[in-house]
Amino acid sequence: MEEKELIRKAKKGDHQAFAVLFKDNYPFLVKYLVKVTMNRDLAEELAQDTMAKCVEKIHLYNNKSKFSSWLITIATNRFIDLQRKWKKERDWQQEEINLRKMKWEIQSRNEEWNDLLEALSKLSEDLRLPIVLRHYYGFSYEEISAMVSLPEGTVKSRIHNGIRSLRKELKMDETRKNETAK
Repeated sequence: MEEKELIRKAKKGDHQAFAVLFKDNYPFLVKYLVKVTMNRDLAEELAQDTMAKCVEKIHLYNNKSKFSSWLITIATNRFIDLQRKWKKERDWQQEEINLRKMKWEIQSRNEEWNDLLEALSKLSEDLRLPIVLRHYYGFSYEEISAMVSLPEGTVKSRIHNGIRSLRKELKMDETRKNETAK
């Protein structure tokens, strides 16, 4: 059966047509992903994920490109999404390492790591930076806006949201201290 006919049937929910499309394209897809990922297990996992996404999105296939090209597009996007996820996880882990290191350095110099620094460390950088510039160093909203290349309204919003988060965090810490003191 020709590929176009298989695709037409698959769009109507024919499981046998999907099975044939899967069998015909899976080896090609895995070979492509092995070259991209340089990891056989990951390539297999992404190929399976791609085929599952294909089943879910077959109605979007428009026959303008080869079916294998469409699968490669899906597989590539899935791989890029995975890379982004891993980067976020690595960035978070690095942030945690840096925080522990900074905390250790402060404590080793017999300086105090107070609750406010702990709460600040839990804020995202986009909230923490304007708060530090405003409340620790006294810069105006206008000055901060120029420093970080953001509109003044965005700076005000981030400071407001950050302070609200800090208050919530510090209040929770205060509640925990009161409970442990009892």
